[in-house]
Amino acid sequence: MKTFKLYILFAVITTGNLCFSQSSKADALYENRAYVEAAEIYSELPKTAVNLEKLGDCYYYNSEFDRAYQAYKQVYDLKDNTELSEDFYFKYFDVLKGIRKYEESDEISTLHLNNPINTKSFKSLLKRIIPYEYELINLTEDIGGSNFGVGIYGDKITFASTKNLKNPNYEWNSKPYLDLYEGKVTVGNSITLDSIEPFNKKINTSKQHESNAVFTKDGKTMYFSRNLKKRIDLDSTKIAVVSIFKAELVDDEWTNIEPVPFSSDTYSTMHPALNSDETRLYFSSDMPNTLGSFDIFYVDILDTNSFGEPVNLGKNINTIRREQFPFVAKDSTLYFASNGKIGFGGLDLFSSSYKNSKYLDALNLGESINTEKDDFAFVVIDSLNTGFLSSNRSGEDNIYTFKRIENERTYTIEGLVTDKVTGEILPNTTVTLFDEDGNVIAEQLVGEDGKYQLTTKPNQKYSVEGFQPKYIPQIEFFDTNDKGNIEFNIELEIESYKDAEEIVTDDEEGNTYIELENIYFDFAKWDIRPQAAKTLDVLVALLTKYPRMEIQLGAHTDSRAGFEFNLELSQKRAQATLEYMVENGISRSRLTSKGYGETKPLVPCGDDCTETEFSINRRCEFLILK
Repeated sequence: MKTFKLYILFAVITTGNLCFSQSSKADALYENRAYVEAAEIYSELPKTAVNLEKLGDCYYYNSEFDRAYQAYKQVYDLKDNTELSEDFYFKYFDVLKGIRKYEESDEISTLHLNNPINTKSFKSLLKRIIPYEYELINLTEDIGGSNFGVGIYGDKITFASTKNLKNPNYEWNSKPYLDLYEGKVTVGNSITLDSIEPFNKKINTSKQHESNAVFTKDGKTMYFSRNLKKRIDLDSTKIAVVSIFKAELVDDEWTNIEPVPFSSDTYSTMHPALNSDETRLYFSSDMPNTLGSFDIFYVDILDTNSFGEPVNLGKNINTIRREQFPFVAKDSTLYFASNGKIGFGGLDLFSSSYKNSKYLDALNLGESINTEKDDFAFVVIDSLNTGFLSSNRSGEDNIYTFKRIENERTYTIEGLVTDKVTGEILPNTTVTLFDEDGNVIAEQLVGEDGKYQLTTKPNQKYSVEGFQPKYIPQIEFFDTNDKGNIEFNIELEIESYKDAEEIVTDDEEGNTYIELENIYFDFAKWDIRPQAAKTLDVLVALLTKYPRMEIQLGAHTDSRAGFEFNLELSQKRAQATLEYMVENGISRSRLTSKGYGETKPLVPCGDDCTETEFSINRRCEFLILK
């Protein structure tokens, strides 16, 4: 029995040591990014949250999302006992999108990433506003290996591929290293890629990746991505740095191959792209001060064949995640891939229009081109309606040709009109849309629900006004972008005159008046006396402040003298008041005058009034009409 117990103890210790040894080996492979081998070991280790997350990572970084989901879900189910990082929640969110579990991914984003998403509504919006639908054909499905990243090279294209099986395998994914190839696209009954040849050994090196080549129009300069041989230690993890290299064509040979001066051996620069006039080189980088893991930058190409300082494209383009594979079309539109903006899973393709020397908010290109997998490396040919993109939607990176068909887009501005103070809905408000020159584009009278919706166009400057009688109309200015739909709520801008001004009040019948010191006229006269002018100057200032306010100037007399005399006198006094207002800059169209004579006394005392009561009835009133 004693011997048996010792055997059990020995077996437990041996098993524990073996597990510890295997765990250490898996961790070392993981840190070295040898994910295929690491996954094999992690799958056999105890199902702790740490082991399961690393197992999921191994699958995630090799785009095996179904297997990553199985591991991450177990980690998520253990969350009550485990503190999970934002990085985990993002990967789990990304994996859920990658297997089209959109409701679950929306929930993770809303609960744990502080980014409420409704993919169903997002899809509906995109169908209305995307500029094109895309028809795709797989160009490289018969070539073998992974193929991506097209560059236009004269009448040929270049691309990166793992098709050279003689290359050593890369530990990350156990596939051959990437090399650059060129080929001819032939269009007949079908589209084929023919005459495929690798670049020479000065470009394609052993145990290094080369990809994403871009060429100047004269074909004499090439920029491409290549990883450096030496890895760096970053937080105890070995990182392979990628740099942009420049090569020159001399006597039909690529030579003078050097990294660009803004590259580094401590961060990556990759995915070069030239603008149409070749004055700027765009690229992706994780250099210091990026917004996320990779941002898109540009450098100016100077006349001396040197480069300016890298410029980050900012928050309209870049996020806290990855933005990569830029391409600039001849109309200056920027196309790029991102997994940090709302999309359908993995990297999605986006576009951003260039206006007033800046790129506008980016637009997802829609479901006809983006999938739950990685879609990236968009290149449009000069016609702007055909081109290439790369995607692993089939389970392997492939190059696709596309033809795009213009989509009739619907853009709207919409919102709710309410009272600023009470919060009550304001039906029968007129909402007017103006272009940047102040021309009326559209107008709508809102119904009982207070909602409005007006049609707009993308990438335009507008202003919108909500106008309700006896309210202060307030114009708000806004720009549209390629996203098109803007929920614009003007409830904070609609305020009644009586809430805004102490001298404005309502009577019991709902009439709105401007309360001023009474103005007096000499007996049986209608001239504006100096004291009355001071009072009317307050009224002039108020109407100047609110240029849409319209008022009625009403004059009243007491009951002394005859009825007809009093009626005519009051009309003359009202008209004299109006003329004073006009002389002081108020448009006649905003003013009306009316004499009431003795018909509306404030104190109905007839002929038995005291002098005080007569004076109260002898008055001018200022009724707000609009």
